[in-house]
Amino acid sequence: MLLVVAGLLVVPTTASPASAATTAPCDLYASGGTPCVAAHSTTRALYGSYSGRLYRVQRWSDGASTDVGTLSAGGYANAAAQDSFCSGTSCTITEIYDQSPQHNDLTIEGPGGNGAQDFGANAAALPVTAGGHKVYGLYVSAGVGYRDNTTSGVATGSQAEGMYMVTEGSHYNDRCCFDYGNAETSGNDTGNGHMDALNFGTECWFPCSGSGPWVQADLENGLFAGGNGSWSSNTGRGGAFVTAMLKNNGTSTYAIKDGNAQSGSLATRYDGALPNTGGYTPMHLEGAIVLGTGGDNSNGSVGSFFEGVMTKGYPTNATENAVQANVVSVGYTKAQTFPVSGATYTIKNVHSGKVLDAVNCGTGNGTAIDQWSSLNQGCQQWKFASAANGTYTLTNVNAGKVLDAVNCGLADGTKVDLWSSLGNRCQQWAVIPTGGGRYELVVENSGMVLDDKDCGTADGTEARLWQWLNNDCQEWTITTP
Repeated sequence: MLLVVAGLLVVPTTASPASAATTAPCDLYASGGTPCVAAHSTTRALYGSYSGRLYRVQRWSDGASTDVGTLSAGGYANAAAQDSFCSGTSCTITEIYDQSPQHNDLTIEGPGGNGAQDFGANAAALPVTAGGHKVYGLYVSAGVGYRDNTTSGVATGSQAEGMYMVTEGSHYNDRCCFDYGNAETSGNDTGNGHMDALNFGTECWFPCSGSGPWVQADLENGLFAGGNGSWSSNTGRGGAFVTAMLKNNGTSTYAIKDGNAQSGSLATRYDGALPNTGGYTPMHLEGAIVLGTGGDNSNGSVGSFFEGVMTKGYPTNATENAVQANVVSVGYTKAQTFPVSGATYTIKNVHSGKVLDAVNCGTGNGTAIDQWSSLNQGCQQWKFASAANGTYTLTNVNAGKVLDAVNCGLADGTKVDLWSSLGNRCQQWAVIPTGGGRYELVVENSGMVLDDKDCGTADGTEARLWQWLNNDCQEWTITTP
């Protein structure tokens, strides 16, 4: 049956892979004898014949939801349907559907042993091009996570499995834990060997080689670059888009690979024995699936997710090479044209209607930042300049100092101020669209967003940092004075 919601055609929930018309990653894994038991993507079908739902979005304005499916069997996401449904408001990704017959769908993660209730991702945050089509990736900032604790077919105990994901090589931090893979069913750390998940970032539990970011294995109570933790051949993988791969036979061996998701082949970073430091041989997998957080819901990390699968069994090298070639064929690209580096803007909070302001037009290091009615002066104007990995520094025109996270704080409620430029991630800001000319401003060191304190509306209301909460107190317009 077809369902029409708000004038949009929603695909039926019973769609499932049949005989493939084109070849996609799960077809390749099946041909290699290691079928997918989970297949998640907001950008495309991962079976050549799949024509079902990819993900669900919920509108902020009225709470209505709709599913985003493919344009055709084996094709790409219908981003235009999302744009139409979310027009004039913002949307949250509330569910990512499993394309495999196991139906291991991911919903917004609840509280865990090391993290409070998570929030869904801003649905408009990560527009990219795949297969020549506009699609949306999943943008994970601090406090965003998805999970399924009651899965079917996912490896448990010491069963073998493999997995891959495509992520953004420039979006990461050194906080725990941007993971995709097998985790605990309780949301708690239940011991060594109870996880088997891909991790991408610059967090190092053991001495790392190179400058990162790294694809590592989160096996619980450790991010492993190889061997017992450190491995000199795992020197990191940057770039626009990264393919990350992990496989584990559950009893003796694991392997880590990475590659440029836009071109070329995979690099084997490690292929050898599981850690012999206790609890990892054999593994003790529980079979939950986590995306964006650690197994205990440690949720301070950031990252981008476009597609990923988990398999039954230990994939062959030939299968993984074929999957990498398939990923490359997608042609993932991203273009960023706004804000314009070198241009000056006024930043207004959507909820309060007040603009970002240097208190009393202060010019010294430590000058506090608040919101104030627009006075059309340099104390309320900000010059954007390109920084690392597509971020910006925001320099107050009057003071000549940059917007800064006080003491590089990581906690909710961290204040922002003005400070001389130090060239660090505490002063670098990602400008992330939420739709309709609105944006969130994400500081790179913590993944926290610029927030209107307590959703205040009075002159003098403090601007601060907080985890993403999916409300307009964290949305800003950026316009020329």
